[in-house]
Amino acid sequence: MTAAALLQSIIASLPEIVVVTGACILLILGQLLRKGQEHLLVSASIAIVLIAALATLMLGSEVRPAYSGMFIADRFAVFFKLVFYLATILTFLLSRKYADIEGIGSSSEYYVLLLFALFGMMIMASATDLLSIYVGLELMVLCTYVLTGFMRRERRSNEAALKYVILGAVSTGIFLYGVSLVYGLTGTTQLDAMAQAVTGDPLDPGLLLAVVFIVAGLVFKVGAVPFHMWLPDVYEGAPTTITAFMSVGPKAAGFAVILRVFLNPLVAASDVWIIVAVIAVVTMALGSFVALVQDNFKRLLAYSSIAHAGFAIFGVVAGGQDGIASVMLYMLIYSFMNLGIFGAVIMMRNGDFSGEVINDYAGFAKSHPGLALLMLIYLFSLAGIPPTAGFFAKFYVLVALVERGFVMLAVIAVLLSAVAAYFYIRIVMVIYMREPERVFEPALTPMVRATLAFTALGTIGIGLFPAWFLGLAQQSASGG
Repeated sequence: MTAAALLQSIIASLPEIVVVTGACILLILGQLLRKGQEHLLVSASIAIVLIAALATLMLGSEVRPAYSGMFIADRFAVFFKLVFYLATILTFLLSRKYADIEGIGSSSEYYVLLLFALFGMMIMASATDLLSIYVGLELMVLCTYVLTGFMRRERRSNEAALKYVILGAVSTGIFLYGVSLVYGLTGTTQLDAMAQAVTGDPLDPGLLLAVVFIVAGLVFKVGAVPFHMWLPDVYEGAPTTITAFMSVGPKAAGFAVILRVFLNPLVAASDVWIIVAVIAVVTMALGSFVALVQDNFKRLLAYSSIAHAGFAIFGVVAGGQDGIASVMLYMLIYSFMNLGIFGAVIMMRNGDFSGEVINDYAGFAKSHPGLALLMLIYLFSLAGIPPTAGFFAKFYVLVALVERGFVMLAVIAVLLSAVAAYFYIRIVMVIYMREPERVFEPALTPMVRATLAFTALGTIGIGLFPAWFLGLAQQSASGG
């Protein structure tokens, strides 16, 4: 690599360099802080992410390939990175009070691991080679393994981390086996070169098998069936702030990789779309129906996450620029409404009150009408009820399906959405129609209030001006 190429690569990856350098500095800073100064960790972490976001926006005006074709900075990557920054900053804001309550707030490692997970997701969004995708993916999941079990004295946290590690290792092995098959059959791991290798020829059966293995490895990361088994236990056992982060950041990173891989080099693999369509239907069906019988709020949101992953995969099936844009918009909107509802769960954690059981919210509207209204907005958006942003997230996916001729899939998606709406409305009924069973005070801080207000504003704002955000997603989907 020449000096000019190295300089170009460094400029293209400047946001990643900012995050990883900041994480290393923060690790040292954490050892120098005295007791009572832990709030500086949150401030420093947010500052690092904001600097990276500024660098990302500055580089988003042109396409910048880097590191010999293994990395690229383009509008597609910029869009997803902004979603990652949003998820990470809001997680930091939600973590301040919650981490103190759980006894994990004084550790700089908590914030450093979140930054390294962000670094891995950023690599995944910009990766244009299967090996660089693997590097980013492993960095992300290794950090989330540790964060899942961060409450070391909690048995369910340890159990969740162990399950996550074992199943994650299996899925990674499956993904790598698929990568090895692709390399053996095409002689390359770069996505553009793979596109040239498969275009215009009938798909080799061996390559189809490789695609199946890669699909299996990636759908694990987004929590799709049949690789969803880890998700409910991990969501329930992990610290709630980490559950909120995992429900948005790594899921969006997984979809970024799926869109890069399957809508570029393997678009000629027509048989693959049958597999993906089946995964979408079964994933949404399982998530919707199993959530109906859940009493634990975090487990219900885990199955809700599975159902939403299935709906987003319908956008992948639709393909084309509209399909890609619909998935990208879905991930942005999902970030606002899901972090909002998890923020509501986090604010309930106060003293011996956890807020993890749905009945804990009985009569919440009578004691805290303002907070109940925010929860109503998030739940209606998750259900896809207009005029919230969640309605338009689903609407544009359905439009992409119909325009590509997948009318039956669109009908199935609508029917399953109606099923899913029941368990969200059930929570609304508990909040508004039941009598309070216990008087308590939510753990509200200025940071939590700001997070809830911002996510509610995003959920309503995108619902009021969806065309502008769709246009932004379409421009980013073109990659230019």
